[in-house]
Amino acid sequence: MKITLLLVSLLFAASLRAAGDKPNVILIMADDFGYECVTANGGQSYQTPVLDKLAAQGIRFEHCHAQPLCTPTRVQLMTGRYNVRNYINFGTLPTTETTFGHLLKKAGYATGICGKWQLGAGKELPQHFGFDESYLWQHTRRPARYANPGIEHNGEVLDFSNGEYGPTLVNDFALDFVTRHREKPFFLYYPMILTHNPFQPTPDSPEWDPATKGENAKQNNKHFADMTVYMDKMIGRLVSKLEELGLRENTLLLFLGDNGTNTKITSQFKGVEYPGGKGSTRRNGTHVPLIVSWPAKIKTGRVNSDLISTADFLPTLCEAAGVAVPEKVDGVSFLPQLKGEAGSPREWLYCWYSPRQRQDLSVLEYAFDRQFKLYRDGRFYDLGADPMEKDVLGTDALAGDAATAAKKLGNVLEKFSQARPVELDKAFRQEAKSAPSKGNKKKGKK
Repeated sequence: MKITLLLVSLLFAASLRAAGDKPNVILIMADDFGYECVTANGGQSYQTPVLDKLAAQGIRFEHCHAQPLCTPTRVQLMTGRYNVRNYINFGTLPTTETTFGHLLKKAGYATGICGKWQLGAGKELPQHFGFDESYLWQHTRRPARYANPGIEHNGEVLDFSNGEYGPTLVNDFALDFVTRHREKPFFLYYPMILTHNPFQPTPDSPEWDPATKGENAKQNNKHFADMTVYMDKMIGRLVSKLEELGLRENTLLLFLGDNGTNTKITSQFKGVEYPGGKGSTRRNGTHVPLIVSWPAKIKTGRVNSDLISTADFLPTLCEAAGVAVPEKVDGVSFLPQLKGEAGSPREWLYCWYSPRQRQDLSVLEYAFDRQFKLYRDGRFYDLGADPMEKDVLGTDALAGDAATAAKKLGNVLEKFSQARPVELDKAFRQEAKSAPSKGNKKKGKK
């Protein structure tokens, strides 16, 4: 009887929020998981039934690109601004930045973040950036992430030693968050721990050992497949919870990867071997899956070929939630495409990439479309014929579509030629100058 009353009350609470109300928003991001890993995209190495079903009933985007590495993508995703404007160094999100957490919280959303942080060790930072609640790995420290992990819950340290599995603990928090906040709009940002190395057994693997300790135990590239299956399973648990609570219809759920797959992993993709490209500015380093499901607005499965940048997520979420988008945002909302409208598709994508800055800043900067790519240093590629960028084309001898594209992409780079705030690089150089030299510490040693 009590269970029946509980179900009735849950359904009644959900019914109070009709389909015309603000949607719940869940943004899930897998770690080191490229486009080629999803079966619905043409992947042939892994089992992703939950993602495949979401794609079949929602929208699968074919041309979403992230930054080549995790922190650059996280900074761009959360702020809607290109790295040229606000990226300082690896593992840092400047405290002056406005995130989608700030914006949706201000609009009345309950906000939560769970999974991988890697944006600064300050205990207060997730709340500073607009999240009411946090349940994170690599927040104030960097312990084990998988078997017997260390987690921070709202900044408070939790250590597990009884065979717990980090991704399951994070998923449990996600399920609890949506349950507790079911009566008002919520925003859950879920940057998953999976599928980043170390490639270790999951609780569903035959080799799983609940006594495993540390990041160096039982590593084997074959476990990437197990980790992919488990990641998919965790997304399925969350979808099932939304259905149980009567929230699935009006929940905007987005899934993407943060960069290309680890370079140690080679997958089968559309009949050929496809090497992971994490850290590379080539296509296999930035091309990531994007699948969006929102039953209230997306009634039938569709495939979309528009260019999408990780800078586009903040304005898209804001528009879905009825929130004004800040002026200093580079992203373009793709909400119209989710609703079946034409929208304002991009003609190009832009990247400023300098993940682990040296004093010379080691910047790679480029613009590209579906067919061509131009680097700031003048290198030009035909991506259709040369996706791995092996043959540089001389821009002086171009004709036809290639010449038109080179001019267009050159104009894009010129647009951002003065976009880098001088004070950011000054601050970095000063920090690098004052930091102890690792080389001096180890002088004379190999």
